[in-house]
Amino acid sequence: MAIRKTVILCFILWQLPLFLLLPCHRNSAYAAGGKWDLLMSSIGISAMHMQLLNDDRVVMYDRTDFGKSNISLPNGKCRNNNNDLALKVDCTAHSVEYDVSTNSVRPLMIQTNVWCSSGSATSDGSLVQTGGSNDGKFEIRVYKPCITGKRSNCDWQEMGNGLIQSRWYSTNHIIPDGRQIIIGGRDAFNYEFHPKTPSTNNVFSLPFLQQTNDPREENNLYPFVFLNVDGNLFIFTNNRAILFDYTTNTIVKTYPQIPGGDPRNYPSTGSAVLLPLKNLEAQTIQAEVLVCGGAPRGSYLKATRGEFIGALNTCGRITITDLNPQWTMETMPLPRTMGDMVILPNGYVLIVNGAAAGTAGWGIARSPILSPVIYRPDNLLDSRFEVQNPNAIPRMYHSTAVLLRDGRVLVGGSNPNELYNFTGVLFPTELSLEAFSPSYLDSESANLRPQIISPISRHKFKYGQRVNIQFSMSGLLNKNSIKVTMVAPGFNTHSNTMNQRMLVLSNGVVKQVGKSSYQMSCLFPKSGSLAPPGYYLLFVVHQDIPSEGIWVRIF
Repeated sequence: MAIRKTVILCFILWQLPLFLLLPCHRNSAYAAGGKWDLLMSSIGISAMHMQLLNDDRVVMYDRTDFGKSNISLPNGKCRNNNNDLALKVDCTAHSVEYDVSTNSVRPLMIQTNVWCSSGSATSDGSLVQTGGSNDGKFEIRVYKPCITGKRSNCDWQEMGNGLIQSRWYSTNHIIPDGRQIIIGGRDAFNYEFHPKTPSTNNVFSLPFLQQTNDPREENNLYPFVFLNVDGNLFIFTNNRAILFDYTTNTIVKTYPQIPGGDPRNYPSTGSAVLLPLKNLEAQTIQAEVLVCGGAPRGSYLKATRGEFIGALNTCGRITITDLNPQWTMETMPLPRTMGDMVILPNGYVLIVNGAAAGTAGWGIARSPILSPVIYRPDNLLDSRFEVQNPNAIPRMYHSTAVLLRDGRVLVGGSNPNELYNFTGVLFPTELSLEAFSPSYLDSESANLRPQIISPISRHKFKYGQRVNIQFSMSGLLNKNSIKVTMVAPGFNTHSNTMNQRMLVLSNGVVKQVGKSSYQMSCLFPKSGSLAPPGYYLLFVVHQDIPSEGIWVRIF
């Protein structure tokens, strides 16, 4: 216990200079809130990649050439591994399925190396995972949620060499017709699709990826990709962005370089989010992107030599649908590299995990940032950030975070070591799993929290369909403070949450239909350009306090 207290004290002391250096006008940002809970001290692996599926299970995995994990494969299964750095026959799991309701994990079996790969939850709810390292770099793997049938029979299915180009550190996104586009990766200045059609059974050159490749540092890996409301793709890499028509392989628009010119992608590793889409019935729908953190140019090479440069403390925000788009710069309360950005049900953005110095890579970051920050997009410019209560576990390189249906944020991972390493290193391999509960889950808000009565979870809806939503609430309802949000859970790895997306549905007048029950009519998005087909979490939000979500499928 004394050792644990000493470690926590050291972490606090590491962060203390950051707080002391903050200008006085930022003191208002320190109205700390939120609560941390340790869910499991060990899930057996380090959660390097994470995806919530529509059965309320979270699939996680690290890599297959780490050596033995701390969780065995079931029924005496083992895997021959010619690429393992530590052993040739491995009887341990490197992927698990976490059950939110029972707070337990089940080991899964991956055959090929998924290290630094990418993925998407597809329109039928399956997780399609692409690429990786060594024997996994051309692989496609599928994990289907176990809605029916014996759960022990549900496991990863290896689809063989489904990729034309090797994909390592690439980015996936669902496009309006439900396919995935897979963009970039190390030495992969192109894109391809899955599944393929006769006309797309090829790779397509994207010189922009090579133009943003810094010699010896790259800074163009895991590009930030968002589907714009016009069906084109916003692609940000290094310090630049384009609007790209993947159907004709043409650049529609080139955006200004982000002010300052410092890199924001791996290994400098900032994070980015498409802010909630609103006014979906308007003739012109506005889309904004927020890019936060990263590291000054040259930080990666300096860190490999033992010189740890402070991370960036700036965010750039841009309306990508404007005719003449320009960046607006904002200052975070804390500098951060390797942070993760999670859209909360009320439209706020949680920024969590990461470090204050160095970059992504093996053991080349310092000063863990233990305090998350909440960003409120609709607040005035100087009042958008609020620092939250800190946790006690550093979440450095290879950390993850995803939103759960109950409004909590699941946080795991952190392994800046080349193998599983629990002793004798500055930041040991972390196998634990935590949950961060934003302040909207405080007990004081219980009487203001809606509860959805109908529709039932897992219902299917068509594009443009109008739906009556009923909910109850024990406290006093403010009818002017009700909204309905729809969140596409993203695939999270390396500070990039692929496919994460929120839409604020257009809703009509709220009517009371019972003693404590209410009803309103909502219109679902009209096209796949606004909401690619698939499963979403739907929330009723009252005074920024969300209900528990329900699953809906749009097609």
